[in-house]
Amino acid sequence: MAVTHQDSPSSLQQRAQQHLLLHFTRNGELGPDGSGLLVLERGEGPYVFDIAGNRYFDALSSLFCSQIGYSFGEEMAAVAAGQMTRLAFNTNWATAHPPAIELAERLAELAPGDLNKVFFTSGGSESVETAWKLARQYHLARGEPQRIKAIARDRAYHGVTLGALSFTGVDRFKTPFGRPAVDVRHVAWTNQFRPLDGLEGEALTGGLLADMERAIQEEGPDTIAVIIAEPVQNAGGCLTPPPGYWQGVRELADRHGILLIADEVICAFGRLGEWFGSRRNAVEPDLITVAKGLTSAYAPMGAVLVSDRVAEPLYAPGATLLHGITFGGHPVAAAVALKNIEIFEREQVLENVRALEPWLERELTEKLLGLPIVADVRGAGFFWAFELVAGDRQQPFDADGRERLLRGFLPGRLRKAGLIARADDRGDPVLQIAPPLISNRDQLAEMVGSLAEVLADAGEFMGLVEA
Repeated sequence: MAVTHQDSPSSLQQRAQQHLLLHFTRNGELGPDGSGLLVLERGEGPYVFDIAGNRYFDALSSLFCSQIGYSFGEEMAAVAAGQMTRLAFNTNWATAHPPAIELAERLAELAPGDLNKVFFTSGGSESVETAWKLARQYHLARGEPQRIKAIARDRAYHGVTLGALSFTGVDRFKTPFGRPAVDVRHVAWTNQFRPLDGLEGEALTGGLLADMERAIQEEGPDTIAVIIAEPVQNAGGCLTPPPGYWQGVRELADRHGILLIADEVICAFGRLGEWFGSRRNAVEPDLITVAKGLTSAYAPMGAVLVSDRVAEPLYAPGATLLHGITFGGHPVAAAVALKNIEIFEREQVLENVRALEPWLERELTEKLLGLPIVADVRGAGFFWAFELVAGDRQQPFDADGRERLLRGFLPGRLRKAGLIARADDRGDPVLQIAPPLISNRDQLAEMVGSLAEVLADAGEFMGLVEA
């Protein structure tokens, strides 16, 4: 039976629990009637509405995806319908079609440096696995088959398919599934609130780079194929790099013949106020992985941008790119992505993020950092996290406290406040936001006010009092 908005909330919730497996969710804890499940029906601007008509500010952009919000559906539908009536589908396996060609050209124009080649995927994990395989083919073509290892960062998230999961630095996501498909050495993350050896600024940069150099030497420099990292690390809560960090990583990669992959599945397409977050760090990677904001989630799509140097062996006589994805470069998704870029430019989306970022940082700091439960406010662009502590800035919650706060109190209180945000503990506990990039100052002020109320109540719930 087709599900429609005429169905009652309780019916939809119950049927979802009976038949729909939810991603990264404790499916058994929603209750026998499914009453704990938030079922969203429609969106408008930066807001979404559930099946009971309640409105929520989507302060997470539906998991960092909905860059331009929810009011461009008619334009996207027209583009998709137009493409479907011309060519509903064709692969990029030894054939091509205009939308994929045009999108690849546009991305090459927007990308830093000489990343002029584009391989399309269906999403972020596929993009990360593709980047790995392209890197391997590059090293094989150069006569270096021994480069079979990678360097990634502690607790970083790079996907959940078995190849991408190898790079992910969160043990509890990996252990149940056996030995990783790729040998990966994880090095220190760029947490400046709880930094490596208590270092700060340039000293921290030096310590982090020394840690990476040590890992490379211990593994054997000529065995490392890639270094992969996000411009701003998501897991752990919007971890920004200290000064000079990315330049140092670039130098390390060059010195040892290692390729540098910037995982920008989250950080690209305006999240940091740039088309690509690597521009913010003033570094040119060898490969960039993207997804999510490429279409603002109006269609599923990902891509890998590849430098001319890395792609060159694939154009040698007789060379075959030994990788393919059926729906990569889907003509309808490519047409939607092209329209997304057009809307970005027409609506001055990047300019909006850049203009509001300093104000947003001040508001978040002033309204939240004084609360006893908030120890740190960090991030960039429209990508922020607030580290939650047990009253003392250096005192993390224990396992029981994290459970009560992150999975007990916050989900219901956020919903009551009409706010969608992310409570997470793939490091120390954080509450994370990434609002749609079209949000204006009034809407963001509403979001900050709601966050302040929720976190004040969270502190009271956890028995914290202001010093």
